[in-house]
Amino acid sequence: MSDLGALSVIFDLDGTLVDSEPNYYEASRELLGGHGIHFTWQDNEQYVGISTWETLGLWQERYGVRAPRTELLDELNRRYLELARVSTTVYPEMRKFVELLAGEGVPMAVASGSSPEAIDAILAGTGLGAFLTTVVSADEVAHGKPAPDVFLEAARRLGSDPGDCVVLEDAAPGAAAAHAAGMRCLAIPYVAVQADAPEFATADLLLRGGQAEFTARAAYDWLVRTAPATPR
Repeated sequence: MSDLGALSVIFDLDGTLVDSEPNYYEASRELLGGHGIHFTWQDNEQYVGISTWETLGLWQERYGVRAPRTELLDELNRRYLELARVSTTVYPEMRKFVELLAGEGVPMAVASGSSPEAIDAILAGTGLGAFLTTVVSADEVAHGKPAPDVFLEAARRLGSDPGDCVVLEDAAPGAAAAHAAGMRCLAIPYVAVQADAPEFATADLLLRGGQAEFTARAAYDWLVRTAPATPR
C-alpha cells in the first residue's frame, strides 16, 4: 500500500507540468498583432493562471478588440495548437514526480484553464497522457479559476474527497481556487515576482523559487509527511 494513504493529486497544466507559456505568448502576440496591438512578454505575465475565455474578455476591454470572443478563441486555439503539438517542454522533475506517483498508484488528474483540445494535445505530445487520464478543462465548468469549480470537478471524477486532494499550481488564481475547494496546495510560482501575492499565502507549501526549487523526491517526501491518516 502507498505511504500516501487516501491522497489524490491534481495538477494544473500550463506553467506547472509543462512550460507552455512561451507558446501561449507567441499565439497571443500573433493574434493581437493582427488587430494592430503590440503585446509583450510583460503584458502576457498579467494573464498567467487566468482561463483563456476570461483572458480574451479582458483583452476586448483593455485593447478594444471588437471581434466576437468565440472567433478570437478559435483563432487563438488554432495558433496555439500548431505550436503546442511540436514544441511543449515538460519540466523534468515534474515528469519524475508524475511517474513516482503513478508507481505508487496515487489517483491523479489535470485541472486546467486551457481548452480540452489544448490539454489533449499537450498530454499526448509529451507522453504525460499515459499517466494523467482524468482531465478537466475550465470550458467544462461554470467558472474558471479562482473559482474552485475545476478542482472540485476533478475530485468528483477521481472519486476523492476534496480534503484528501493536493493541488500543484503555478499561479495565484489557481492557489485561490485550491483554497476555495478545501484542498491543500503546493505552489510553484511561474512568475517569481508574484510569489508575494496574497493568494499564495494560503498555500500549504510555497516554493518561492518556482520550478528551480522543485524536486520530485522533496515533493513526494512532503506528501508522505502530510498525508491524510485514513488508508485507501
